[in-house]
Amino acid sequence: MAAAVIGRLCAYGAVRASWRGFASVPVKGSCSSYSSLAWAFQKRCSISTPWTVTVEQCRQSSFFNMSTADELWKGALAETGVGVKKGRGKRRKKKIRKNLNRGQEIGEGRSGFLWPGLNAPVIQSGKVQAVTQRKKEERERIQSEIAQQRDTWEKRRKVRVKREGGWSGKCWGGVLLDPPDPGPNGETYEDFETRVIEVKNVFCMKAKEGRKKSIRALVAIGNGKGAAGFAVGKAGDRMNALRKAKNKAIRCLHFIERYQNHTIYHDISVKFKRTSIRMKKQNKGYGLHCHRAIITICKLIGIKDMYAKVSGSKNLINITRALFKGLTEQETHQQLANQKNLYVVEFREEQGPLPIVVALPEGTVREDPEPEDEVPDTKLEWSDVKEAQGMKKSPWANVRRTIW
Repeated sequence: MAAAVIGRLCAYGAVRASWRGFASVPVKGSCSSYSSLAWAFQKRCSISTPWTVTVEQCRQSSFFNMSTADELWKGALAETGVGVKKGRGKRRKKKIRKNLNRGQEIGEGRSGFLWPGLNAPVIQSGKVQAVTQRKKEERERIQSEIAQQRDTWEKRRKVRVKREGGWSGKCWGGVLLDPPDPGPNGETYEDFETRVIEVKNVFCMKAKEGRKKSIRALVAIGNGKGAAGFAVGKAGDRMNALRKAKNKAIRCLHFIERYQNHTIYHDISVKFKRTSIRMKKQNKGYGLHCHRAIITICKLIGIKDMYAKVSGSKNLINITRALFKGLTEQETHQQLANQKNLYVVEFREEQGPLPIVVALPEGTVREDPEPEDEVPDTKLEWSDVKEAQGMKKSPWANVRRTIW
């Protein structure tokens, strides 16, 4: 009896229903029985214009089904409210929205079926779509794209961090970064190499937020031909701090003079705050016998042979500033010859006692020699003096060994 009444209603008009289960809806005058009348007409049933059917699905069984994705993410990210201002440094102020559907497409498979409502629209051109299947060429293309995307993700997982020798595996020091972002005129910096010197967590006390956490990154950049620079970047997360630092470092470049493109021109002693560095010129093949941060920066500059001793504070920022301060203040042979108006000569082992002229003054040569002080103003290092006098011995030389 009830099915006959429903059939008549469907023959004269259209039915608009909201259901929780499954119901077959007659379209364009066709009549069929419903599998569950209680579910199909639990909410409302109204007659509209003849030969038109509108089906609305409404699931109000859960909180997550009642709210949209933007509303749920807004609550999860806590973008509003007083709780954002009182994080007390435990978490960063703004969380990042994650794509939970990454790598997943509901309804996609090897068979290539198009399911209305999953991977195909339900209504197209005013008609309810049926389940169809893609063509063979289109299926192969989609499967190849999915396989290529998976291979890319696997390569990213297996990629190894390129780190300089001397740095431990748990710190960010010596890690190789991508080149800086292109400039305003489209210029690129592919010939520059970027290395991380230090990544550190820093905190700042705020009136409303309390103990706010930030990331400070020290980055050095160079092309191996004398042009190098460094900068400090600070941000809420690590990647933004590194990006800021390398983009700032490319705008603060220094040109370092190199003797025969492998070492410095003369010995240098420099001090910055509580950090002191003594750098010595070395012959070819000596290598870099220095602090690990100095080795990384010297490779970026293009210095291959040098000895450096760091004393005092081992703060990496102070070491970097002191190194650049000393290298930029060194005098070349030509500058020294122009300043003294004298010939600059050099003694080498292969020449014996014969000097080699390395620079000529651009002006007239001065006839009177360089005046010498009665008391030479020479700063000596106590370790060098002991080594020259034979006083430098091993600390274990006079230790009595016990034989068990």
